[in-house]
Amino acid sequence: INIIDTPGHVDFTVEVERSLRVLDGLVALFCAVGGVEPQSETVWRQATKYNIPRIAFVNKMDRSGADFFYVVEMMKSKFNVNPIPVQIPIGKEDKFTGIIDLITMKAILYKDVMGIKYTVEEIPEDMVAIANKYRQELIENIANYNDDILHKYIENIDITESEIISALRKITLEVTGVPVL
Repeated sequence: INIIDTPGHVDFTVEVERSLRVLDGLVALFCAVGGVEPQSETVWRQATKYNIPRIAFVNKMDRSGADFFYVVEMMKSKFNVNPIPVQIPIGKEDKFTGIIDLITMKAILYKDVMGIKYTVEEIPEDMVAIANKYRQELIENIANYNDDILHKYIENIDITESEIISALRKITLEVTGVPVL
């Protein structure tokens, strides 16, 4: 695995495009406060030109003005893509304490400021309803692209974690959706 960290500044647009020609995939970082910024749009268009599979990562959830769901909506409107939240935050700004993994339906709670120490626990009671809502949206979104998942969803048959991961991988590689972490 080779990781290429491209500059975000507009002066390096040509260098970014050169690096995109050799990539198998891209992790696009979006600030939870700034969302989709102009240079992000430029890089996204370049990645679309080369049909590069993408994963989106929303960082800086602990900053004032952070809003994960606003960034997801910006991705829809600015890029005309299908963002698929795979994790949702627990809190935001100074109350950001972790994430909920919608595949495992577990909470990952940070025990230090950097998130290096964490515990995996049950979803907090006050977050169960929203986690179920976004889990349902995740499954429905995947079902739009996967007949096996669609059948199980309609028949109310449990869908395994490995089936979700496999379907997400296929959606990502076919560039029909973008998992958002």
